[in-house]
Amino acid sequence: MLEVANLEVVYNDVVLVLRGLSIEVPEGQIVALLGANGAGKTTTLRAISGLLGVHEGEATKGTVTWRGEEITHSNPADIVRSGVTQVMEGRRVFAELTVDENLQTGAFTNDDKQSVKDAYDRTMELFPVLHDRRSSLAGYLSGGEQQMLAMGRAMMANPELLILDEPSLGLAPLLVEQVRDIVVDINKSGVSVLLIEQNAAMALSIADYGYIMENGKIVLDDDATTLRQDEDVQEFYLGLHTDESGERKSFRDVKHYKRRKRWLS
Repeated sequence: MLEVANLEVVYNDVVLVLRGLSIEVPEGQIVALLGANGAGKTTTLRAISGLLGVHEGEATKGTVTWRGEEITHSNPADIVRSGVTQVMEGRRVFAELTVDENLQTGAFTNDDKQSVKDAYDRTMELFPVLHDRRSSLAGYLSGGEQQMLAMGRAMMANPELLILDEPSLGLAPLLVEQVRDIVVDINKSGVSVLLIEQNAAMALSIADYGYIMENGKIVLDDDATTLRQDEDVQEFYLGLHTDESGERKSFRDVKHYKRRKRWLS
């Protein structure tokens, strides 16, 4: 469905951020892209969504292919029309607009009134809290409600692929669970999902497949179940560590750790 092949991205003609990155999103699946801050996750999304130019970035090598058609240098609005929408990190709702007005902005590429109405009804089913707050200003919503609004706004474009950039960022654990469950419901409705997260436990609990990024490239990829059981992933991303006695400890109890050498190769 989506294929990123050997992609290199440079910012300001100087800074090389992606170094031959390759990932795939099969139709109907949830794919997790994990990594620490600075690994290049958001840059990957910008390359897929056509937003590199806004940030003085450029794809210098490789391709992004959507349903067999290369979209590496396509216009962002055309990419949305083709079925790819993104929920950006930090929610980015229009604080001065109401919930309803925010949702309508998500349908700006759709000229079919019936299609927009259907998308609106579907969004309200997925996010009943938005139905109750539809006349409220977005700026007065809680963090969790704003995240749901951002996801609902993306759903107004009737996407085939939904890209989520750190949807759990800054949310309380209970809200993280709600967002996780909503992502599953969206996927069950027929929308494929590319989920970018630092919260590996949440992402791998619902993903079909996962990729782990370090320094602009993929260092590990496998089905989500296998990744959850991988010792490196457990230590570096799930916060688990085994001491010399064989006892499994929380990552916060470990004073020092070193990245496995094979991850640096």
